[in-house]
Amino acid sequence: MADGYHHGNLRQALIDAGIRFINENGEDALSLRKVAAECDVSHAAPYAHFKDKDELLDAMKKSVTDKFTVELEDAVKDMESADEALIAMGRAYISFFSRNPDYLMFLFGKQNIAAHLQMNKENKDDYPPFLLLRKYYKKHLEENGIKLSAKEQEIEMIKTWAIVHGMASIACMKGVKTSFDWNDPDARLIT
Repeated sequence: MADGYHHGNLRQALIDAGIRFINENGEDALSLRKVAAECDVSHAAPYAHFKDKDELLDAMKKSVTDKFTVELEDAVKDMESADEALIAMGRAYISFFSRNPDYLMFLFGKQNIAAHLQMNKENKDDYPPFLLLRKYYKKHLEENGIKLSAKEQEIEMIKTWAIVHGMASIACMKGVKTSFDWNDPDARLIT
């Protein structure tokens, strides 16, 4: 058994075990029975928290998304300008996933994250952390008087996301070691 569950929050333990399980074995192999075994609990125990595998998957995605969103919101809450907020958000993004590499693999694997790039169109299914990026990127354009076509805005915003996501991906790679601390706030990875 992977970590073993002894006391505390079984729901969160099942979520965390499910994320590890998917990253190691794939989503198709996931079952409540296997996650129960990972937590050293009875096969019936997960059913007190989740009616089926789909409900567990939804809870896993929500748990990671909520944690990620809170971390990004905390990073930008005291920023005076959009530029400062975007830099803080980028650093928080990299730091969050470098501390939680299983989350990166899980979220950006098969979880169907929606990220519509149009600045003037809200989509109810857009991923909350992406909405935060879009909000501050739009504010960045306004504060700096940058005039771009809709297509240019989309391209520049996706470049911004790609740089940060790429760094987070490198930080999470098991076979890649770097000479600096991804969580060092003074490391000018994002400026």
